[in-house]
Amino acid sequence: MSSELSPIDKAKFAAAKRAAALVESGMRAGLGTGSTAAWLGRCPGERVRNDGLKIKAVPTSTATAELARSEGIEVIALDEAKWLDLTIDGADEFDGHLNLIKGGGGALLQEKIVATASDQMVVIADVGKKVETLGAFPLPIEVIPFGLQTTQKLVEEALVSMDVLGRETSLRMDGATPFATDEGNRIIDLHLKRIGDARQLALTLNQMPGVVENGLFIDICDRVIIGFGDGKVEVRDIDSGTVENSQVDFAEESNLFADLAD
Repeated sequence: MSSELSPIDKAKFAAAKRAAALVESGMRAGLGTGSTAAWLGRCPGERVRNDGLKIKAVPTSTATAELARSEGIEVIALDEAKWLDLTIDGADEFDGHLNLIKGGGGALLQEKIVATASDQMVVIADVGKKVETLGAFPLPIEVIPFGLQTTQKLVEEALVSMDVLGRETSLRMDGATPFATDEGNRIIDLHLKRIGDARQLALTLNQMPGVVENGLFIDICDRVIIGFGDGKVEVRDIDSGTVENSQVDFAEESNLFADLAD
């Protein structure tokens, strides 16, 4: 039941429910990875099963692909889709210009490729992800395993000239071994605390040999859908400059909540 969900889970569900309403039959849609992935799969999946929604989804990770298939959503590769109508994903942080930090789930490379191959990117998030300035959440960068320590050292040296408050870096671990992305790469998390010039930092990082991609999504997100624990939903559109508010009724979603409790 909805009472068994935390306020954050309710907020994520409310945002995902609103985002799912943007998906129409015939669309090719990108589906994101991370803590929002369960809602991203469940909400469109419910429409596939109950309303006959027909979509083709491009997942941004192996985990998301498995979830989508389990919900009855047809999964295809990006090369098959070629271009997407929209991508729905989460974010670890977003600012007032809808610039993002992503990669907490370790899928930032696929997420950025899919998002930039879409007519629009829609981010769903709880209100706690809104920040004045990016950087409180550690910025992930994906790097190749070869020369890993050398790349990490070069990144640390480059941060000295960047407008950031912190310069500590750490290799992301999965238990006793380094975390591996779906492409077999590694993740280095940059603990910057505050990023003064996100665009300059993104360009600098991607010019470094060994760095595959960084988790700064600049000028990629078109809309952010913010969920609140009471079911309120706020939609911010960067292109139109509009802010719309609506409400999700948790009582009408008892089937989805019951599934989560099983």
